Amino acid sequence: MRIILLGVQGSGKSTQGNLLSKVFNVPYLSTGHIFRQLAKEDTPLGQEIKEIMTKGFLIPDDKTLEIVKDYLTRPEYKTGFILDGYPRNISQAESFPTSIDKIVYINVSDQEARRRIEGRNSNKDQIRPDDTPEAITRRINIFHKFTKPLLEYYKNKGVLVEVNGEQSVDEIHKEIVNKIQK
Repeated sequence: MRIILLGVQGSGKSTQGNLLSKVFNVPYLSTGHIFRQLAKEDTPLGQEIKEIMTKGFLIPDDKTLEIVKDYLTRPEYKTGFILDGYPRNISQAESFPTSIDKIVYINVSDQEARRRIEGRNSNKDQIRPDDTPEAITRRINIFHKFTKPLLEYYKNKGVLVEVNGEQSVDEIHKEIVNKIQK
């Protein structure tokens, strides 16, 4: 099973990705987690990613594709995966290196996304460098401008599943599983 999770920052993709990983017995992979890990490394790539993320911008398509392709060639992803954070635009979708079974769009309002991120930020252990108010606003705007058009793209391919992301974690999870298994 190859599943991609789409949604604005704070929509619950990581939470649902980890839950779905257990249900479908495939690994969960988040480009956000990968980039945050790389940003901690004292390397030219790590420094570049850290600078881009801190400003709330997206990592350039060519670098993102290279990193995602590298990860997806690893043995643990051969039988499938749950992927969060890629593709983020039509160009990335068109160059995606493998076929996808389902695209799950976790739909939440911008206000709900902000509320969740602010709640996450109240726990000092969970604050991310890309969670400043300015970066959050920029990332929400980027989502609407570049990522939201993917919904129509994947709907036309017949693989899009949309769920109401403003329910409880369990309700969202049940809705996703039910729609994927249809």
